[in-house]
Amino acid sequence: MEQNTRKRGLLLVIIGASLWGIGGTVSQKLFQQFSIEAGWLVSTRLCIAGLLLLVIQFIFKNKSQILDVWKNKSTAIHLIIFGLFGMLAVQYTYMASIQHGNAAVATLLQYLSPVFIMLYLLIRRKTTFAAVDLLMIVLALVGCFLLLTNGSLSTLSVSNTAIFWGILSGVSAAFYTLYGAYLLKQFDSLVIVGWAMVIGGIGFSFIHPPWKIETSLLTGEALLYLAFVILFGTMIAFWFYIESLQSLSPKETSLFGSLEPLLAVLTTVFWLHEPFGLFQWIGTLCIIVLVLFLSLNKRKS
Repeated sequence: MEQNTRKRGLLLVIIGASLWGIGGTVSQKLFQQFSIEAGWLVSTRLCIAGLLLLVIQFIFKNKSQILDVWKNKSTAIHLIIFGLFGMLAVQYTYMASIQHGNAAVATLLQYLSPVFIMLYLLIRRKTTFAAVDLLMIVLALVGCFLLLTNGSLSTLSVSNTAIFWGILSGVSAAFYTLYGAYLLKQFDSLVIVGWAMVIGGIGFSFIHPPWKIETSLLTGEALLYLAFVILFGTMIAFWFYIESLQSLSPKETSLFGSLEPLLAVLTTVFWLHEPFGLFQWIGTLCIIVLVLFLSLNKRKS
């Protein structure tokens, strides 16, 4: 029985992480082929996916938590900040980086967030600097250099704008991880993630209303890709990843979560036919090794 539960957890995390990676590439397809705007996609996907996650919580889990999170003023304010400056920030910066560059580079830059977390903890003196930290920083810098330059200082593989949004996505993901911990200790993950998406989506709707779009852009093919991004690349990906934690350790879940950047790179190169040089593959390997190393690292910081 225990073995079956573990197999189920492994299947869920593999599917969830893979859908995240593929979802970024499908978003790139929407930007490039159908001229969908990143801001519109973010507000639309957050509103719909967030509501669906809350519906899942209502049907399958403790439904009372959906409203309980709002009963304490401090918790409610924390959730609003998390939704706007955590969830919305990480989603928009990631999508903006894809729109101005590609899903492979955007995903890999976002996966530098553990390095930003480590630097934050070092600055706050919540951890001490060790040789392993230097190794992580070197891996991150070398990986980024090769990924963004393909080994040549004279050219960049993506625009400066894409790099700016990608690095900001990594910083936002670091804030998302650190700031969300307080809420996740008190409530189910689906409640926090679902409400954060709804808050971020509603907040961004004042700038990019989901109902304001040129209908001619939403062809049948575009709607299929949009449905995939919202349902599979967002809602199901989050749900399966969170569910996997019921039968796997966080370390194991993080390890298999590294499938996301790998799938993003593979689908971007082989499906969208983005040029990817040898040094970019080496840079990708450096960043994925960094992610795996951080997942296996037993330091308590």
